[in-house]
Amino acid sequence: MPKHTSRLIADRGGAVASTVALSLFALIAVGGVAFDYARMASLDTELQNAADQAALAGVSQLDGLPGACLRATLAAQLLITNRTLMANDGGTTAIAIPNETACDAAGSVRFYQDAAKATAATSDGNAKFLEVQVSPRTAFFALTPIVAAFSSGALSATAFAGLGSAICKSPPVMICNPQETGANTAFDVASFIGKGIKNVSVGNGSGTWVPGNFGYLQNAGGSNGAPGLREALGWNAPPGNCVKATGVDTKTGASVSVTDALNTRFDIFDSNVSCPNGGACPASINSVKDLVRSANANGNNSCKIHNQGWGLGATYYGSGTMPSSATAAMSIASIPASMGHPRDMCHAVDTAVTGACLGPVGNGLWDRDAYFRVNYRRSVGTRWTNAEWRANTGLGATPTRYQVYDWEIAHRGQSIDGVTILGPNPVGANGNTPVAQGQAVCSAGEGFPPITPGATNPDRRKLSVAVINCIAQGVNGNSTNVQVKEWLDVFLVEPSLNRARTNTGDIYIEVIGRTNNATDEGAVQLVKKSVPYLIE
Repeated sequence: MPKHTSRLIADRGGAVASTVALSLFALIAVGGVAFDYARMASLDTELQNAADQAALAGVSQLDGLPGACLRATLAAQLLITNRTLMANDGGTTAIAIPNETACDAAGSVRFYQDAAKATAATSDGNAKFLEVQVSPRTAFFALTPIVAAFSSGALSATAFAGLGSAICKSPPVMICNPQETGANTAFDVASFIGKGIKNVSVGNGSGTWVPGNFGYLQNAGGSNGAPGLREALGWNAPPGNCVKATGVDTKTGASVSVTDALNTRFDIFDSNVSCPNGGACPASINSVKDLVRSANANGNNSCKIHNQGWGLGATYYGSGTMPSSATAAMSIASIPASMGHPRDMCHAVDTAVTGACLGPVGNGLWDRDAYFRVNYRRSVGTRWTNAEWRANTGLGATPTRYQVYDWEIAHRGQSIDGVTILGPNPVGANGNTPVAQGQAVCSAGEGFPPITPGATNPDRRKLSVAVINCIAQGVNGNSTNVQVKEWLDVFLVEPSLNRARTNTGDIYIEVIGRTNNATDEGAVQLVKKSVPYLIE
């Protein structure tokens, strides 16, 4: 055998070439799979980021107002531009979210009432949480050996978000949901507008609270105990931090001295602690109430509930047999001597009277005729009739108390049909004659000029209160992380004191409506700060 042939046969230098050639396909496949897997993972990340941002954008629109679900869907679709660079399924780079406008849990934009997704939303008002699912996209593998035969399959992503909020610049007040029963924890705001609610103070008790009770919330500021509550209720700029819109903590300390601070809003300064040092406690410019004082009242006791200051008249609405009916307006012959914005008639009568409201919620039927007859008396002694007050105010036949209050502020001091709006009643009284004062007469002397509600001033007879399901959550004076069902704006109807139908410490309110969103700029009554957050 030739020598060079023997060397060639003995040479082992190229022995691995065949192995390399054979393994090359596997090496390319592994590299291709790694590349394509990374691409698939990147596409998944792009879709999840899009879902997260869309959910956060959408949930920011869930303010409980009409059109909230539609606005949330549009925000999820359009507020943030989300694109994918890893999909190659022939579509555009934009990541799509299908059109959904119904407030329910169907489709790709789903609305819920709770964080557990146990209850689907049914309206703009109860849509509190939002889940978004982006449209699926596909990445066709580029380097996998069987080109375009393998793909990632349809990939999608889902995100679930809620809205964390805080209520600021408002006294930390709560009421137990008056509609709650063992089986029902719903609260229908619309059905309460214009109705009176009789709230019983229970802040010092340790037992479970019931529908109709009211109390206070921790606001992480001001003094401890009752002094801190007086500051929050009396000062026109409540101390401390904001109150969480959900997950609130209740606070003990409801007492007579606490509601004394609330009464400063009615031009009553009943004790040395009713307005704690360090803040201002002005009355509302409209301080109409069922209390009177002598025309010549003066001195240290003239602005207190005292025989030399404020007191209930000889006859007042809600006393004795006045009124006698829970449904019929009083006759002109039997109207009381003094009358503030009155309670619903079913709360003003004795509980034994047919039609009396035995629960905390009234029916919105209040004696408008009697109110105008008592408080709108001309200097010649005649009084506005039913037809006259409707014509003179333009408020229609069934205005709420808050609407009447607002009208009076807008026309205060004007002479309309022989009556000076919010003037003293009776006109020209002197000596010991009891007089009702429509406008505040004590506040300025206490060092706090009365407040006219407006763009830069809070409405001192309007509160934003938390509605809580007290039975379901076992709420008492020291409960923590209590969920808020709803925030309500309410009108303070009367000051808190002992009457025939109430005790000192209780309050009577009229529901104005749902507390709306506000912004930091120009928000006087309250600020609602909302921050969207991801849950899933």
